[in-house]
Amino acid sequence: MSLGRVLIYGGKGALGAACVSHFKENNFWVSSVDFNDNEQADAGIIVSRNASWIEQEEDVLRKVGTALGDNKLDAVICVAGGWAGGNAKAGLAKNADTMWRQSVWASTISATIAANHLKPEGLLALTGAKLALEGTPDMIGYGLAKAGVHQLTRSLAAKNSGLPENAVVISILPITLDTPTNRKLMPNADFTSWTPLKELAGYFHLWTKQEERPKNGSLLQVVTENGSTYLNEF
Repeated sequence: MSLGRVLIYGGKGALGAACVSHFKENNFWVSSVDFNDNEQADAGIIVSRNASWIEQEEDVLRKVGTALGDNKLDAVICVAGGWAGGNAKAGLAKNADTMWRQSVWASTISATIAANHLKPEGLLALTGAKLALEGTPDMIGYGLAKAGVHQLTRSLAAKNSGLPENAVVISILPITLDTPTNRKLMPNADFTSWTPLKELAGYFHLWTKQEERPKNGSLLQVVTENGSTYLNEF
């Protein structure tokens, strides 16, 4: 018997797949929204790469409605995103556009899903970045997009945002996640300062169950030191 329903936006990425696995292991019905299918999910929703922002929103919202029927979601968790470097010298528009599509498009569509399909007192979790709390001169497009997610979080937490009654919206602000790709790119790094994916999936699970929830609108810096992870709330 399902203990609840969650939607993972970015469910085929490293963190997203970890979240899908964690919730499935804990008897949740799970939908994955991504460019690629996650076969472990109960409902896979494929996003069209060539669609405009508006077209993506309309298509995903329609598919989510079909998958859910009359049911509502306990949580919408957006962990879609990526990274691109670069300053203002060259390629700023290209890098910023890529980052905007990966982070802001996904976050706003997740917000629309939550506004239409989340239960009262449900959870909407987005993904910002600790680095975007300050200037990011060597990764301007990345910082710009993640700062946009932070602003979106604050706006959604405010009155008249369109979210269901007593819904809670937060953003996690990771530094470095312990993923196979990061280990390959940075083999000599201190892995004890990287956040394990299962740790974050566990936080999402707790908050979905309405346990140990941060306050509405929180930006949560995810800190891992000596293999131990904790949150700083902004």
